[in-house]
Formats: sequence, structure tokens, C-alpha cells
Amino acid sequence: MGSLWSTLLPLLFCLTLSASHLVAGAQRQYRPGFLYTRTRGRCTPQFWSGRREAWPRMVPETSTVSNVFGSRVYERYRLDLTLLEATARNDEGENPFGGLVKEGTAALLNSYARGGFPYKPWQVKTLLIQALVSEAAAASQAKHFSLANHACS
Repeated sequence: MGSLWSTLLPLLFCLTLSASHLVAGAQRQYRPGFLYTRTRGRCTPQFWSGRREAWPRMVPETSTVSNVFGSRVYERYRLDLTLLEATARNDEGENPFGGLVKEGTAALLNSYARGGFPYKPWQVKTLLIQALVSEAAAASQAKHFSLANHACS
């Protein structure tokens, strides 16, 4: 009897473990890629910088930030900074103005390309210009744009 239990117990354990793994696997959605994948919504700066979708004609990816948002951005950004470069920036952690132009550019693209986006193009441009007055204002507005971009579908 003792040898029967010593044989059956590991077998039952393995069956239970494999059955729970199959159930968990059926409930889990398959995600190809690396162990750590970042979700990219259809409205995020990462999505727009990846060129997966044609950009709206009103704002081609080669347009400069200064041409699209106006001359007030000269104080904060390079003259030749393109919209594509703005969406691909990675300095928003230490530079609130970097986050503002990154999220603001994505918000502008979404305002042209996504019907239900909460901001109109003129609102995005106005809010971005108004937020250039201070780091606190830039960080706050970048957060608002980011929330709208990530909530969009």
C-alpha cells in the first residue's frame, strides 16, 4: 500500500499541475514577442513614431514642430525638430517640455485622425502653447494629453 501511494501521489500531483496550467493557458491571451512587451495603443506617441499608419495629411511627419505649433516653440525646441522626432523622444522623465511636445504631437495627430478624440486640433495647439510658460504647466498638460492619448482607441 505504501509503494502504491508513493507512485500515485506524484502522478496525481503532475496531473493536477498540468490541468491547472491548461486552464490558465486557455484564459490567458497569447502575446507574441519578448518576455517584457509594451502595449502600444493606436493613439500613443510610440504608435505614431512606429509609422504603422499613414499620418493625417494636415500634419505630415516631416513637418517641423515650429511650423505646426507656431513661433512660440522656438524658445523650447530645436528649429528643425520634426513631428516624427517629437513622437520618438525619450527625455520626458527629466524634461517636462520633452513630454509636452511628445504627448502634444500625438494628441494633435489623434485630433485629426480619430473621430472621437476629446481635443480638436486648435485646442491641442493652444494648450501646448499655453503650457510653455513653466515646467509645472508643461508637466501638467503633458499628463492631460497622455491620459487622452492612452484612453483613445
